[in-house]
Amino acid sequence: MKFLRNVLATIVGLFIFFGVLFFGMLAVGAAMGSSSDKVVVKDNSVINLDLSGVKYDYAGKFNYKDFGFVDAGKDGVADILAAIEYAKTDDRIKGISILNDESSLGVVQKREIRKKLEEFKKTGKFVLAYANTYSQGEYYLNSVADTVYVNPVGTIDFKGLSTEILYLKGLQDKTGVQMEVMRHGKYKSAVEPYLQDKMSDANREQITVFLNSIWETIVEDISKSRKVPVEKLNEIANNLEARTPSRALKAGLVDKVAYEDEYHAAIKKALKVEGDLDYNTIDILDYAKDLIVKGDGNTAEDQIAVIYAQGQILSGEGSVSYIGEGSINRALKEARKDDKIKAVVLRVNSPGGSALTSELIWREIELTKKVKPVIVSMGDLAASGGYYISCNADRIFADPSTITGSIGVFGMVPNMKTLANKYGVNAEQVKTHDNAANYSLFREVDPGFKMVVTEGIEDIYTTFVKRVADGRKLTVEQVDEIAQGRVWTGKDALKNKLVDELGGLDKAIAYAAKKVEIDSYKVVNFPEYKMKFEDLLRSYLGSSMIKTEEQLIKEKIGEANYEMLERLNYFSNLKGVQAIMPFELKIE
Repeated sequence: MKFLRNVLATIVGLFIFFGVLFFGMLAVGAAMGSSSDKVVVKDNSVINLDLSGVKYDYAGKFNYKDFGFVDAGKDGVADILAAIEYAKTDDRIKGISILNDESSLGVVQKREIRKKLEEFKKTGKFVLAYANTYSQGEYYLNSVADTVYVNPVGTIDFKGLSTEILYLKGLQDKTGVQMEVMRHGKYKSAVEPYLQDKMSDANREQITVFLNSIWETIVEDISKSRKVPVEKLNEIANNLEARTPSRALKAGLVDKVAYEDEYHAAIKKALKVEGDLDYNTIDILDYAKDLIVKGDGNTAEDQIAVIYAQGQILSGEGSVSYIGEGSINRALKEARKDDKIKAVVLRVNSPGGSALTSELIWREIELTKKVKPVIVSMGDLAASGGYYISCNADRIFADPSTITGSIGVFGMVPNMKTLANKYGVNAEQVKTHDNAANYSLFREVDPGFKMVVTEGIEDIYTTFVKRVADGRKLTVEQVDEIAQGRVWTGKDALKNKLVDELGGLDKAIAYAAKKVEIDSYKVVNFPEYKMKFEDLLRSYLGSSMIKTEEQLIKEKIGEANYEMLERLNYFSNLKGVQAIMPFELKIE
């Protein structure tokens, strides 16, 4: 037996050794590959603005500490903006083509790309757009083009904005799984779908206000690009006057109804490419990769750090998809200790989350402010915890369409007593003290437990409001009046003194440079995420070779049913008191 154990141990050891060796070689190969990748940009080229693979503002830097190499993502909105900026003065690039683009970007992300395309056009270079079908969001981006094409049998979705929220009280009643809620703020409707079966007047009010505000910004931009009055655009949306290509042409939303080959022929004519020759193209992500590898030629010594805080606020290290105190606070410490970095811009795109993590990041920002300026730039979302970590900045910039505010907190625990009773399950407790076992998934929530949690929520709400009042130089009463979990757009937040100025990331960076009195500077992006061996395994094996649990469930029960179950399960997995957006926002 001892012999067999030794043999087995040796075999396992060999497996582990060769496994580590194999993935170590993959890691080294990835590092070498990323540094040797070459992108050829030919003369007389057109950039293909394909945004289908772009999701986040920041693509991230990943430090695989077990293997000693850093991998930089190249598919963030920041990379797209830098690439278009560089293309403005790149003699090899003659124009930009937006061809059948589909993306998952938010309104503010699209708006910043739109602005950069407007700057690009001012150099005399062209921007053209073609699609078989335009979703409303894609039309918003494409409408910036010099000429907008649509397929003769295509469609254009232009009808105004809407959003839908699932109310799950009836499902809870049927399943016997109840959510026990403790909250502060009459507008804190994150938990509303678990408490009632229809939308409250307060929630309907705030959603209506911010949808109208976002729509106003969208049509103002389209009006400027298309030379169609805002009043006319609203009439077109209300009456669906652009529902066919011919109607869209008559309404002034498109310039040409044509086939894709005719679109390419027009580009060839603009480039003076004759005969059957193809014109030169390069995908925007490849162009961005070339720019990162080659550099933009900026040799300035002074730097401004842009720290991206994107995704839900949870805890731990964090990644491109969620905010953790580990990576964000490490980036803030590094930025304030680096003498080359003169100012910090915190780019926030978050619906909020953990109140504790928000407080930890707030404290690190407070310490950084004592050393150098901290400016906040808000993206699509800077709500609840996202506003918590923003409120003490020296200056706050928001886009008119930014969703912000939502100053309120809640706690929620699941209760399965009804379900347990249905199947004959009875939970009995034994304890040494009155409050030793005051919460059980299978028993009615103890009033004492509920009182203690509610008291904690009130304490955190009071702290949250105080943080905002101190940061924004308002009284606690003034903040409480506009708080209560209420959501605002950037435009309305400016009126309520929750932000200082309307503008995007570029404007925030320019302000930071002016504040520290530097004209020449380089922008450096943070944070760098520390990754483990299992993260590397997942990146090589997870997405391409193995179906995720989510994919398998969706195949079995369908997308709509999966979404409903996810909403029921979502808050039961959160830990601690939450400062998070009032609802999952999906604007269509």
